[in-house]
Amino acid sequence: MQEVFIIGVSMTPFGRHLERSCADLGREAAQAALTDAAISVGDLDIIFYANTVQGAIEGQYGMKGQHALLPMGVDGCPIVNVENACTGGSTAFNLAVAQVAGGCASVALAVGAEKLNTQDKARRQASFSQPGDLAQITTFLNQYAGLVEDVRPPASAVIDEALRSPFMDAYALQAKLHMKRYGTSWRQLAAVSAKNHQHSALNPLSQYQKAMSIEEVLAARIIAWPLTLPMCAPISDGASAAVVCSREALGRSGAARAVRVCASVIRGNHRRAIDQPMSGALHAAAQAAYRQAAVGPRDISLAEVHDATAYGEIAHLELTGLCEPGQGGPMTESGATTLGGRIPVNVSGGLESKGHPVAATGLAQIFELTQQLRGEAGDRTVAGARYALASCGGGFFNVEEGLSAVTILGRRQ
Repeated sequence: MQEVFIIGVSMTPFGRHLERSCADLGREAAQAALTDAAISVGDLDIIFYANTVQGAIEGQYGMKGQHALLPMGVDGCPIVNVENACTGGSTAFNLAVAQVAGGCASVALAVGAEKLNTQDKARRQASFSQPGDLAQITTFLNQYAGLVEDVRPPASAVIDEALRSPFMDAYALQAKLHMKRYGTSWRQLAAVSAKNHQHSALNPLSQYQKAMSIEEVLAARIIAWPLTLPMCAPISDGASAAVVCSREALGRSGAARAVRVCASVIRGNHRRAIDQPMSGALHAAAQAAYRQAAVGPRDISLAEVHDATAYGEIAHLELTGLCEPGQGGPMTESGATTLGGRIPVNVSGGLESKGHPVAATGLAQIFELTQQLRGEAGDRTVAGARYALASCGGGFFNVEEGLSAVTILGRRQ
């Protein structure tokens, strides 16, 4: 297997882009990544384009990548369309890396683009109302809600029913299971969210750029206890992209800012018991990634993990081995995952504050970590970072994500 390097990355501002199409956002990210890599579209051997809901929002179901990127002057280069829910961007990146590592391509581009906001409420709702997804979530809630009947909110807590969704109910159930098993507190969940909102205030591309305290997070509207609004990822538009290449192509381009891809691993859903998370896909992907990179959790300088909710960050910290099971809450509350701490996590602001344009999320993590390893993340730069980890999960089946992805990047030696 050949070495693989990242030579170009990009990310559009995340937020509400009502006036722009998904293809327009994807095209902007693709061109910016090529510019960052100092190459042209004619240098590409293959492109992977990830999108999840453009069909529901804009009515374009097929050949999304071609519609977005052919106007850039792509001529003869194959464009492969990818749909893998929240792991769409991670999957596109994994496929691009595999093409280069296997010698099938010298230079590959991965793009993730998503537009979730629209004035048409029916179309927006359609993207979150797919019958298979709702059936999986409903089955999960019906089967396991009884396990947390004794984990109750404070008497003063008021649930905002207008904000409720089955997906947040499922995350809340998992959070309560964690609280019951390990003693994780509501305040520790709020510490995750407050930390990420503080980080995002340093990120000019984040959807939200306002710092929040733990007390402000706890006092916010409750979606599904213990999850308040700031603990949950917003509805976002945006795109991100990465260019990867072989060592031979790297030599041709002379990219001094290249970052090494040490590992890129995806694993599928495991049919496991709900109380056996270490038997699941994310833990398996992380262990495989550490083996592939020949490093361990203690070597990781910083991480970007899938915090669709504050609980999600705690779960990902534990399942990727960045802390022991049950220690995600105390670790965050201690300040260890804050910029300047032992292992900063979601310095970008994470999904909770940077935003979560589904198929763009995985590549946005790659963008952030590449900028960090280059020392180009501005005021949020983690000094001396050597290895960085990204973890992302997509969909939901049985008791866990349908797909888990773990990437480890390293500063070029």
